[in-house]
Amino acid sequence: MAIHISEVKNNIGKEVAVHGFAQVIRDQGKIAFIQLRDVSGLIQIVVTKEDMSVLETAQSLSLESVIEVTGLAKEAAQAQGGIEIEAKKIVVISMAEPELPIPLFEKGSQEEADQSVRLDWRFIDLRKPKNTLIFKVWTAMEQAFREYWTSNGYIEIHSPKLISTASETGAEVFEVKYFDRKAYLAQSPQFYKQMANAAGFEKVFEVGPVFRAEPSFTTRHATEFVGYDAEWSYINSHEDVMAEEEKTIAYVVEKVKAQYGEQIKELCDREVVVPTLPFPRISIADAKVILKERGVPSEKEGDLSPEEERAIAAYALEKYNNEFVFITDYPISVRPFYHMRHEDNPGLTKSFDLLWNGLEITTGAQREHRYDVLIAQAKEKGMNLEHLEFYTNFFRYGCPPHGGYGMGPNRMLMKLMNLENVREASFVYRGVKRLTP
Repeated sequence: MAIHISEVKNNIGKEVAVHGFAQVIRDQGKIAFIQLRDVSGLIQIVVTKEDMSVLETAQSLSLESVIEVTGLAKEAAQAQGGIEIEAKKIVVISMAEPELPIPLFEKGSQEEADQSVRLDWRFIDLRKPKNTLIFKVWTAMEQAFREYWTSNGYIEIHSPKLISTASETGAEVFEVKYFDRKAYLAQSPQFYKQMANAAGFEKVFEVGPVFRAEPSFTTRHATEFVGYDAEWSYINSHEDVMAEEEKTIAYVVEKVKAQYGEQIKELCDREVVVPTLPFPRISIADAKVILKERGVPSEKEGDLSPEEERAIAAYALEKYNNEFVFITDYPISVRPFYHMRHEDNPGLTKSFDLLWNGLEITTGAQREHRYDVLIAQAKEKGMNLEHLEFYTNFFRYGCPPHGGYGMGPNRMLMKLMNLENVREASFVYRGVKRLTP
């Protein structure tokens, strides 16, 4: 039975079988070398003229063909990793066509293919060890989030993605035909998380797809992505939400660093830093003052542009030595109707965004659980109360004070692994002009 390449070092002097992709083939006439790659690593295969049929098979291979090699595992100082396999048998499982549509491992001055072309051939692009690592890290990250949530009493929910009313503001939604009427793809599980709190679940989380019909072409937007959402009851303010989220994130980053920190440093040149608690908190009003003092222009009152996010995050890193910073207390003009407002300043919401090294990764708040106040705020925002009735009913028969957050794991990965574009952190990206592969 074949073993993973990473296990060969434990079988020196034994005959082993491995399988994978032929990444490099060097034919030197009477001897051939193959760099074989599987999901666990890379190893050198040596093929000599002792068995001409094996050598001829090696010489006939095309790059990225899938093969199985049986041979003697031995130490070899000149080989990568200090070990190699002396091939006794090569079985061609799947021969690749001779010309790859994109260069997989660029040589010399050869440049990487344009991103749009690489996304056309995503299954090949994902063969690069760095790209494979992204999804190994995602797996560890998601496992750590789930560990935190489930060990702290959260209940997992799966909310519907086909809904009769556009969630939240009603803008930027995808409309779909649903038998004899219209339906929409959910922008967020927000309303259903709150339904769970009204049902008495107290602590809930969801991992699932969300859809945003945003005509955006930035490096951080997608039309379909995975969301991490959490919501819990009996909080006193948004401060409780921030305190819980920062504990969750510190737990997750520590787990990822322990498992993949060295590989992230090697392949991404990124030192994963476990954050100290608490994260700094800066109100949006104070942030605007700080940014003005630093000569950063304000594009929108009460909210931050990407340039402002980067600048205030740089300030927080400089002043507090923390890659994370909460921006708090946004005005009601830029927040949805269901965010609770400050008692002493009803023009401000008990809300926040969390920035990580200049990128917004989270939006959160305490929600308004008082039925009459919620109705008044919805009217003030011009919401259609008839369409919202299913949601506002949650608060008519007793509902605990609650709050939570929504987070984008793709953006988390961008910061964990020093990636420049959300497309790189997506297994298969969906954007305004991309519906394939």
